[in-house]
Amino acid sequence: MIVVNLDVMMARRKISLNELAGKVGITPQNLSVLKSGRAKAVRLATMDALCAALDCQPGDLLEFIPDAPEDGGS
Repeated sequence: MIVVNLDVMMARRKISLNELAGKVGITPQNLSVLKSGRAKAVRLATMDALCAALDCQPGDLLEFIPDAPEDGGS
C-alpha cells in the first residue's frame, strides 16, 4: 500500500493547503484528495511541483507499506 505523507511535510514546512495549492498550480480540492490518500494517480509534473514547493524528495511524500500477508490457515 502506498501512503501519502503530504500532511506531514506540510506541517514541517508550516504551509497551508491553500498556499501549497497556489504554489503547485492545482485546486485545493484536488490537493485535498491527494493529501487524504484517496487519489488513484499522481502526475509526475504535480509531484515535481510539490517537491519544488516543499523542498523535498518524492520519497518524503510517498511511503510503501507492505500489505499484511494473508494467513492460509493450514
